[in-house]
Formats: sequence, C-alpha cells, structure tokens
Amino acid sequence: MGSKAENRDAEALFKLSCPCQDLRRLSRVVSRLYDQELRKSGLEITQFGLLTALSQLGEANQKRLSAGFAMDSTTLTRTLALLRKRGWIRVRRGTDRRERLFGITEAGKRQLAAAQSYYRAAEQRLRKELSEAEWRGLEETLSRLTVAAMAA
Repeated sequence: MGSKAENRDAEALFKLSCPCQDLRRLSRVVSRLYDQELRKSGLEITQFGLLTALSQLGEANQKRLSAGFAMDSTTLTRTLALLRKRGWIRVRRGTDRRERLFGITEAGKRQLAAAQSYYRAAEQRLRKELSEAEWRGLEETLSRLTVAAMAA
C-alpha cells in the first residue's frame, strides 16, 4: 500500500463540482506517477506516447498525431521539436510540400525500448491499487468517455 505521506495526500482530496474537474485532477495525478518512473529513462509520458505511436504508425503527419492524441497543435509542435532535437524522430516532406511526415529513428527506438521497464513499473504501481475487474472497467470507461466527449 501507499506511504503515510501518500495516504495524507489522498485524504486531502475533496469533492469537486464536476466530472471535468475530476478528470483533470486524475490526469495530473496519473501523469505525475508515470513521469516519476519514465524520468529515469529521460522521457516524460507525452514523449513516450508519441514515440510509441510513431513506432506503431511508421510515419504520421502532425494533423494525424494531433487528432490521434486529441492534443493541441502548440503542445504537439513543442514536443515533436524536442524529440527531433534529441535525435529520436526524423521529419521529411510529404507529397504536398507543406506536409511534414514524422517517423521514429533507430535512436528513438532504442530510447523507447529502454523506457519500457519504467512504463511497466508505473503501470504496476497503479494497477496494484485496483482489482483486475476495476482495471478493465477503467480502460473501457476511459475509451467510451473520450469518444463521448469528442462527439459532444
């Protein structure tokens, strides 16, 4: 279970007035947990997510990445620039001269592989606080909520 400090932090939480505030708080807490672990590999959760997506997609333009993560363009541009500066992604022109396609480099693949154990450690820290049924329910609920919010 959690430490006394973590239990005090949990006790400090108060009821919020709407689901949006609850989700924003949840996002901050979960991101902080994953960032604590991933930082040991030199990544943050947003960077890890982008490298994972590019590893799966092969290449993608900024519009596709922005839509897939439901991320604003400014944040995405800043994160892509950092990943490119570190040599973990490459960019090339698409068929349209204005289009830029991003792909993961070999160095990026190595960085992603090195981060996997830290990602799993973060996930295990979270999962140990939930039953298997709660974990599965969480995944399903988050997916449905994302689709519902986008439709609204």
